Amino acid sequence: MYSSRRFGLAVLQRGLSQIPGKTCPSDSLTVLYDGACPLCRREIGIYQGLKARAPVSFVDVNDAAAHLPEAATKAELLSRFHVREPDGRLLSGASAFLALWERMPGWRWLAFVGRAPGAAWAMEHAYIFFLKHRPTLQRWAHRFDSK
Repeated sequence: MYSSRRFGLAVLQRGLSQIPGKTCPSDSLTVLYDGACPLCRREIGIYQGLKARAPVSFVDVNDAAAHLPEAATKAELLSRFHVREPDGRLLSGASAFLALWERMPGWRWLAFVGRAPGAAWAMEHAYIFFLKHRPTLQRWAHRFDSK
């Protein structure tokens, strides 16, 4: 089982993020998401529809042509939400959401709240709780997609 404690919330990673066929700007935050997950696709679709304050690139971890961070396996990247900072740091869970929300209009207030003492800890534990129930929620979402 993938452990955020073992893997760490921030792992150094070398190189620029890339989308198949495109090089992401060096100041781009790269969102690594599970494109096979209906919940993830919906959420990423919301973010993609916004005009970010700073460059944000989106990479489906399931895309065979995607250039993935060497610091994590595909299974690790699919097990939790990850972003790669422009400096190469790989963030996961609550830290990753906070980094993304800081760049998104309408979401910055949540990033601000998440930076309050203890808030990121609480968010991380809520996210871990969500991950335990994610398979069930995915099945429900697939049912709605098929109708």
